[in-house]
Amino acid sequence: MEPTRHEFLFQSGTLPKAIFYILTFLSIGIMMWQFAGRARFWMKGKKLTWRPDYISGIVTYILAQRKVMGSRPKDGAPLHLMIFYGFLSLFIATTLLAIATYGPLIGLPNWHRGSYYLAYETIFDALGLLFIIGVAWAYLRRRRLSAERGEPTRDPVTGKLARSSNPITTEWKDFAALGLLFVLGITGYVLEGARIAANPQPWDHYSFVGYGLAQLMPGLSPTGYVAIWWFHMVVVWAFFIALPHMRLKHIVVATLTAAGDPKKPMGALPAVDMAAFADTGSMGAAEAKDYSRWHLMSLDACMSCGRCTEVCPAYGAGKILNPKQVVQDIHRTLTIGENVPATVSEDALWACTTCNACVEACPVLIRHVDLIVDARRNLVSEGRLSGSGSLVLKQIGGTGSAWGQAASSREEWMKGMDIPLCRDGESFDVLFWVGCAGAMDPAAVRTTKAMARLMQKAGIRFACLGEEESCTGDPARRIGDETTFVTQAEHNQKVFAKYGVTKIVTACPHCLNTLSNEYGDFGTSLQVLHHAQLLDDLIAEGRLKPASLLPGSTTYHDPCYLARINNISDAPRRLVGQNGNHDDPTPLLLKSLAASDDETIFAEPEHHARKTLCCGAGGGRMWMEEEPNQRPGEKRAQELLATGAKEVAVSCPFCRIMLDASVKQATDEEINLVDLAELVERANS
Repeated sequence: MEPTRHEFLFQSGTLPKAIFYILTFLSIGIMMWQFAGRARFWMKGKKLTWRPDYISGIVTYILAQRKVMGSRPKDGAPLHLMIFYGFLSLFIATTLLAIATYGPLIGLPNWHRGSYYLAYETIFDALGLLFIIGVAWAYLRRRRLSAERGEPTRDPVTGKLARSSNPITTEWKDFAALGLLFVLGITGYVLEGARIAANPQPWDHYSFVGYGLAQLMPGLSPTGYVAIWWFHMVVVWAFFIALPHMRLKHIVVATLTAAGDPKKPMGALPAVDMAAFADTGSMGAAEAKDYSRWHLMSLDACMSCGRCTEVCPAYGAGKILNPKQVVQDIHRTLTIGENVPATVSEDALWACTTCNACVEACPVLIRHVDLIVDARRNLVSEGRLSGSGSLVLKQIGGTGSAWGQAASSREEWMKGMDIPLCRDGESFDVLFWVGCAGAMDPAAVRTTKAMARLMQKAGIRFACLGEEESCTGDPARRIGDETTFVTQAEHNQKVFAKYGVTKIVTACPHCLNTLSNEYGDFGTSLQVLHHAQLLDDLIAEGRLKPASLLPGSTTYHDPCYLARINNISDAPRRLVGQNGNHDDPTPLLLKSLAASDDETIFAEPEHHARKTLCCGAGGGRMWMEEEPNQRPGEKRAQELLATGAKEVAVSCPFCRIMLDASVKQATDEEINLVDLAELVERANS
C-alpha cells in the first residue's frame, strides 16, 4: 500500500462534510466581516499619495522578518521567529493538503502520497514544534515581565494614562490569544496521534511527534478519534472568529501595512495640504480623517510588544512619553470618534525628540513620529504651544534663524578666511551649507571653520550663501509649525534656483535630512552630503589624511539624524584611521566590532550606528525646557564615558551642545568634545 492518509477518516456520508464546510466558511466569513469593519474605519483617512512596492514589502518585512531579525535576543526575537515561521509552516502544510485534496476537481492529480507524503509528515511535524515552543516561551516571558514591571495607572480626573513602567501589555486577551494558539498547535498533534492510534499504518513513524503521542492512546476507538477531530475543528473555528479581536490580528494587518509601506525615508514627514489649511484653518491630526489610510491601518497592526517604548530615549530618561501608549491612545481615541489632542497626553506629545528609535524598532512598521508630529501640528495651529518652544518658532519666522540672530551675523565666522560667496558670481561645485548652529554657536563655528579650511586645502571649489542662507525649517516642522517650515523651504528653494545649486555639503545632520528627504516635495532635487562623507571621499582620493588617534582614546557618538535616519555610520569611522576598503561591501562598523581591542581605534559605546542613543535635541527639544533629572543626554553621556575614552567625537552641532552639558553633569574629569572635521584638520595642519 502506498503511504498516504484519507480525509474525514471514520466519517462516512455527506452530513459530516456538510457541517464541516458550512461551519468553516461561516467562521471565515465572520472573520472577514469583522476585518471589513476595520477596513471601513481605515477608509476614513486620507487617500494614499504614494505607490508602494507591494511584493517587496511583504518579502522584506513579513517573509524575511527584517525588523525582528535585527532585534536583540532579549527583546524576544527568537521566540517571535519560532512562532512566525512555525505558524507559516502550518499554514503552508494546510494549503498544500487542500490543493492536493481538491485539485482533482479541476483536473490536478492528488500528489499527497508516496515519498512526498513521508517527507511532508516529517518536515511539518518538526516545524510545528517550533510553533508550540515559541508560544509557550512567549507566554512565560510575558508573565515574567508583567510581574517585574507592574501596571500603568490612569488619572482619576482626566482618565488619561500616567507614565507606565510597563512596556509589555498584560491584558487577559493577550494571554488568552497565546493560550488559543497553544491549544491550536497541541490539538493538531493530538489529532495526528489519535489518527495513528485508531488507524495504524507501517509508515506512521515518519510523523514522529504524532507517533509518540499515539503511544499514549493505545487502542483508541474510531469514535474517540472523531471526537478529537471535531474538538480540533472547534478550536480552529474559534481562532478564525476571535482573530480580529486579538492582537494576533497583526498576522493579517501587518501583512497589509508591509504591502502598503510608503517606502519614504525615515526622516521624511508627511507633507501638509496647505491649500486645504487655507480653506479650513485646521492643520494636523485631530480626527481619523486627518491621518492617511495607511497610518490608520498601521494602528490596528500594533501588537503591544513594547519595543518602541523600550528604545525611546525620552521614556528612558523618565519622561511621560511612552510610544506604545501613545499609539494605543490614538487608536482608541480615533476608534470611538474622539479628538486626539483632547485625549492623548500633550506632555507626551511634546516630549518626543523625533529620533525615530521607535520606528526603527517597530516590527510592524508603525511610524510613531508621523503620528506624533501630526498631532503636534494640530496643537500648534490651535495656539496650544507656549514657552520656549513657541519662542524658537518666532525666532525662525522673524529672523530666519533658530538662534534668533540677524541674517548679517551669518558671515561673522568668515572674517579673515577668504570664504567665497555665491553672490560674488564665481563658479562653484559645492554649496557649503553652514546652518544656524554652524554660524551662531561658538563650538559649531569651530567645526565650520575647520571644514572650510579642509575644503580649501583639498582644492574643493565651494561657496557659501552667507546672509542669504536661512534656516531649513527643520525645528519648526518637527515642533509642528508647518507654515513656518513651508515659508523657509520656499525661500531656500528660490535661492538654490537663483545660483543653480545642485550639490550641498553640511555639517548638520538635521539640515542634511531636511534638504535631502523633504525639500523634494517642493520640486528641489539636491545631492546632499554630510561633511563626514565628503571628507571620507577626499581621504580616499589622497587629497587629505585621516585623523591619527591612539586606540581607545576616543569614542564616537552617532547622531540619530545621521546614523539611524540616514544610515551614515561608516564614513565617520574611516575619518579617524579605521581605513576600510571603499569597495568592500562589508560595513566598516562590523569589522571594527569584530577586531581585537588593539585594532579598534574607536572605543565603541554599547549603542552605536542605527541603534545609537539620542542626545535629546531633536524634534525642537533643544530649545524647550527640560527637567534636570529627565535629560536623555545624561544617559548617553554616561554610556560614552563608560568606554574609558577621554575624548568624544561628534558630527552634529546639536549633539555637541547637548552632550557638552550632559558630560559636565556626569563627571568632573576633563573630557574633550571635538567634531570629526577638527580631528581631520588636526592631522592635516
